[in-house]
Amino acid sequence: MRKTNLLQQSVREQLQRYLADLGDSEPRDMLAMVVNCVERPVLEIALEQSRGNQSKAAEMLGITRSTLRKKLQAHNLQP
Repeated sequence: MRKTNLLQQSVREQLQRYLADLGDSEPRDMLAMVVNCVERPVLEIALEQSRGNQSKAAEMLGITRSTLRKKLQAHNLQP
């Protein structure tokens, strides 16, 4: 039996609640919505953990520093 981790379970529960709240409305762009909602706090935590060092934060995230900078700009997180 495959064990679901807590983050996956939390996302699943929130999406179920979101869909229930929509009622009869059709969801649109769910993946983009989830990625956008999750990406910002992940970026914030990585920056906090690296004490603002973007090179270290990028390494933690498994992305390049230039990609990190683009993502920070997209989320209005540039210092």
